[in-house]
Amino acid sequence: MTASATTSTAASIPLRVDLTTPRWNQSTFTGRFQHFFNICDPRLSVYKNESFENARDLVTKYKLGIEPPGTKQEQLWLAQKLYMSSYHPDSGEEQNRIGRMSFQVPMCMVIASASLQFYRSLPAVIFWQWVNQSFNAIVNYTNRNATSPITNRQIGIAYVSATTGGFLAAFTFSNITKRSLPIIRRYVPFVAVSSAHMVNVPVTRQQEILHGVKVYTKQGEELGASKKAAYKGISQVVATRIFTVTPSLGGIPIIMEALLRYKWFQHATWSHIPLQATLVGIMMTVMVPFGCALFPQRASIATENLEPELRNHIREKYGDSIDRVYFNKGL
Repeated sequence: MTASATTSTAASIPLRVDLTTPRWNQSTFTGRFQHFFNICDPRLSVYKNESFENARDLVTKYKLGIEPPGTKQEQLWLAQKLYMSSYHPDSGEEQNRIGRMSFQVPMCMVIASASLQFYRSLPAVIFWQWVNQSFNAIVNYTNRNATSPITNRQIGIAYVSATTGGFLAAFTFSNITKRSLPIIRRYVPFVAVSSAHMVNVPVTRQQEILHGVKVYTKQGEELGASKKAAYKGISQVVATRIFTVTPSLGGIPIIMEALLRYKWFQHATWSHIPLQATLVGIMMTVMVPFGCALFPQRASIATENLEPELRNHIREKYGDSIDRVYFNKGL
């Protein structure tokens, strides 16, 4: 066979798509943003369960090399998108639909716009913080590191702690700013949400703090559990959550105060909630994947920064060949 014939034959054989990893390079911010923009797509929240199940079946069959004849690459990428958006990366279990990242934008449009509109009424602030923390508790549990199990009792404690923290922050800030400028009072929701995130995420994922998360070699071999890796992962998630809501809860009050200088807007009170919901939707559509992309989901930590026992165990087995270990930080 001639060289040209060999090249022609090789070119006719379609390359296998790697569905075990995201479509885009996760070592760069741009690649992570593209990946999360894909799986955080709010349109996925209206797909039927059957679509996600079919996607899982196609991905599974393709990995085994038994996919239906004639399967196109576009079908595979769509199946991977549906699969990664709805099944947990650690356990492979189907995620609660409300807790999926694709449900973030629709829920935030409702919760954030209502919180921004009714910031003057303390009962309304408390109610919407309760709704918000109920939603966040589901999101935190759904996107935790699944290698660290958590009991229903611990979930309940996390929920009560975060909700109470949000209430106290909202109540305190509302009282302090009672005689302040209107623009200052509009930041009650932002302070309450940020404070609650600092409580909700660590308490929901307390098992990771108490017992550590499993860490692996770059090739995926389990090495042990590390509390320091858990601290790093949870800290990054808290920072991400606060960063994600900053443009909407921090920026929209400025926009609203600017518009209220116009009498036509003051009288068009019917438009305030729809406008804020639209602004939240636009901002969160960008900020949810942007926030998720700030840090790699497959996080890493230097071996020298691990607990002495684990570090010594790794060095006894591998010598100095492993300078970093990897773990799922969650979302």
